[in-house]
Amino acid sequence: MPGDPPSDLPGDALGLYLHFPWCVRKCPYCDFNSHALRGEVPEADYVAALLRDLDADLESLGDRVRPASSAFLGGGTPSLFSGAAIGQVLDGVRQRLGFTDEAEITLEANPGTVDEAHFAGYRAAGVNRLSIGVQSFNPAHLQSLGRIHSRDDALRAMRVARGAGFENVNLDLMFGLPGQSADQALADLAQAIDLAPTHLSVYQLTLEPNTEFAARPPTLPDDDRIADMQAALQARLADAGYAQYEVSAYARPGRRSRHNLTYWTFGDYLGIGAGAHGKWTRDGQPRRRAKHKHPKTYLATAGSAACWQEDQAVATADLPFEFAMNALRLVDGFTPAQFESATGLPVSALDVPLGAARRQGLLDDDASGRLRASALGYRHLNRLTGLFL
Repeated sequence: MPGDPPSDLPGDALGLYLHFPWCVRKCPYCDFNSHALRGEVPEADYVAALLRDLDADLESLGDRVRPASSAFLGGGTPSLFSGAAIGQVLDGVRQRLGFTDEAEITLEANPGTVDEAHFAGYRAAGVNRLSIGVQSFNPAHLQSLGRIHSRDDALRAMRVARGAGFENVNLDLMFGLPGQSADQALADLAQAIDLAPTHLSVYQLTLEPNTEFAARPPTLPDDDRIADMQAALQARLADAGYAQYEVSAYARPGRRSRHNLTYWTFGDYLGIGAGAHGKWTRDGQPRRRAKHKHPKTYLATAGSAACWQEDQAVATADLPFEFAMNALRLVDGFTPAQFESATGLPVSALDVPLGAARRQGLLDDDASGRLRASALGYRHLNRLTGLFL
C-alpha cells in the first residue's frame, strides 16, 4: 500500500479537475454547478469540448506544463457518462498532458446511476479511485435530501465497485440532517464502516445560498446537538482506524486524497468543464480562471477566451487569506517554508494575523515549526481564517 502523501506536497504537483454538469435531479441542498438532465447526455459533444478547453488552458500554462499528479472527475454526476466516454476524456488528457506514475484518478459516482458495466468501463479507462455519494443509508433522510438512490442502491454500488477492481473508494456521508438524531448519524457511519471504504468524507449539512433549502429551510438539529453529533462521529471514526487529516476527511493509512491535498496546500490545478475553477502559478504569480457555468454556453465557447468567465491574477493582498483558508483546514497545518513557496511572500506577511490567532488561542505551534489550528481554532475555523483577511 502506498504511503500517505505528506501535507507538504511537492511544489510541482499539478491537479486536474474535470466537471460534468448534469444530474438526474438537482438536490435541494446542492450549490454546485449542476443542472437537471433533459433528454440524453450529449456525451460526444461534451468530451470534445473538454479537450478543447484543456488545449486552451495548456497553452496558457506555458513552461508550467507537466504531468498531472491527480485528476478528479466531479459534478454534477459524472457517472451519467459511459465508460467509453470517460476513456476518451482520459486518453485525451494522457496525449496532451500525461499523468505521473502514481497519479490518483478519482470519479464521483451516484449510487442511483451506476451498474457493473459503468464501473468496469471506468476501471478500464484508468480511473483508480471512486468517490460514492451515499450521504445517508436512512430512507427517510435520503428522501428529505432529494437523493435518487435507496439504501440498497448504495450497498450494491459498493459491492459492484469492489467487483470491478476498485480498492480505493471514498464514501460521502452527511450529518446534521433534518430530524436526525445522534444515534441515527452513528448508525449511518456504522453502516459505512462495515463497507470498509479506504476514505470517508463526513460533512455537516449547511444551508447554502441559492438552493431550495435556503429558500425553504428545513428544521435542522441545533448547534449543541450538532457539536455532540460531530464529536461522537469523530470518536467512532478514530476507533475504526480512520485518521482525520482535514475538517471533513478521514482516511485509512496511505489513503489520503492526493487531489484534495493539492487544493488544501494551495497547489496548482487546472479546472476543465462547465463552471470549473482552476488556479496555477506562472512567473511567480498565482492566477485563477473560471469557465462559463451554463452547459449550453460552455459547449459553444470551450477552447476560446469567450469560455473564460473569470481570468485574473490573485492580488498580493489576498494571498495570505487564500492560503490560510485552505491550509488551516488540515490537521497538520503548514510550515513557514510552505507558505513562502506557495505564495512568494515572506512569512513575516503573516505576523499580524498569527499574533492575533495566538492571543485568541486559535493557533498551535509545535517544535517542528508547523502552524496549525488549535482545538478551539478548529471548532471556529471561519473565525480563525477571517483573521487573515
